[in-house]
Amino acid sequence: MLELFYGVIIADVMTYKGEVKMEHTLKIRRKVIKGFFAVTPLVFLLLFFLLKGNRTFMNFWVFEAAGPFEQTTGRLLSVFPFSVMEAVSVAGIAVGLIYLIYSFISFIRNRDGKKLFKRLSVIIIVCLWLLAAFYLLWNSVYCADNFKERSKMEIRPYSVEELARVTDYFAFKASQLAGEIKRDENGDWDESLHACIQNAPQNYSFIEEEFPFLKMKKSVEVKPFYFSRWHSRLGFTGMYMPYTGEANINIDAPGFLIPSTICHEMTHQRMVAPEDECNFAGITACCICDDKVFQYAGYMSGLIHLGNALYPSAPVTWQYIVETNFNDEMSHDWKYNSQYWAQFDSPVEKAADAVYDKFLKSNGQELGKKSYGACVDLLISYFLPEAEDFYKTK
Repeated sequence: MLELFYGVIIADVMTYKGEVKMEHTLKIRRKVIKGFFAVTPLVFLLLFFLLKGNRTFMNFWVFEAAGPFEQTTGRLLSVFPFSVMEAVSVAGIAVGLIYLIYSFISFIRNRDGKKLFKRLSVIIIVCLWLLAAFYLLWNSVYCADNFKERSKMEIRPYSVEELARVTDYFAFKASQLAGEIKRDENGDWDESLHACIQNAPQNYSFIEEEFPFLKMKKSVEVKPFYFSRWHSRLGFTGMYMPYTGEANINIDAPGFLIPSTICHEMTHQRMVAPEDECNFAGITACCICDDKVFQYAGYMSGLIHLGNALYPSAPVTWQYIVETNFNDEMSHDWKYNSQYWAQFDSPVEKAADAVYDKFLKSNGQELGKKSYGACVDLLISYFLPEAEDFYKTK
């Protein structure tokens, strides 16, 4: 009986020691897992900064790994009619704010600094993973061959006269198309936005033939932002989401320019990062397709860039181009676009503009957000022969 009693005690002690050992093992395992999730994004960031100067590796990574991954993800998520990234972003921000508020309320009540640190570390780790993913999926594109290099387009210093000729050509083409655009009783653009989104892949195929490296296995439609008005307040007409491979557009912006924005964002899907290059590709894709709605958007969008470049150097020439080409429909759209964006001139828009400007400069675009105007050189290079022919028959 005594032996049985001591046997039970020994068994209990052994069981307790086993449970303690198992609990200790689980604690170590949890620490290792937490350490892995905390350190891994830092390792990815370190690798990126170590390898970003290796053009051969970055070309392989962008065009053979990151690009196909983003494009495949975009195709898979195309079954959803809404922007998955926008929905996840809104939900994530809401959950993050609630979690943050709860963490501080809990700290105020319990004064447990250790728990607060653990909860804040979760937010920091999530942010580190998002940052690392952004660098690997998008910042890496700035380190690979750009559009100019892949297209082998020759860019040289252009004279004011050459700039004026291309500007005049764009103004003339836009004037010929302005009267063929469907408008409402107020004279505003009234084409079907849904049709523009649906027709974009076919219309973009023209520039894919011109520049084969822009081809995708299967082009996917862009998605409209649900909170488009808020993007206008921040000064954005569209946005590419590298996490999901989705190209999104602001449908609250002036409609006559939206087709050009669609093609701009579709160019980002094809692993072209610099804004000046995407502006050029978006404008050119519209101009050379056979859809008059897209053509008008392309010529008007290009005219905005060209006019902004020409006016400071030759205001009289610009005024002459306006007087000889702008018809009522063009003037109406031009004025509407200016008035639309003027209403969002605020500290919030300026702050968002400054942040994006710093982001562009950090990725080698020395002009920052002004690089949007640098597409003028590409436009002149591509359209100058047509403009010269136009002048011969004018």
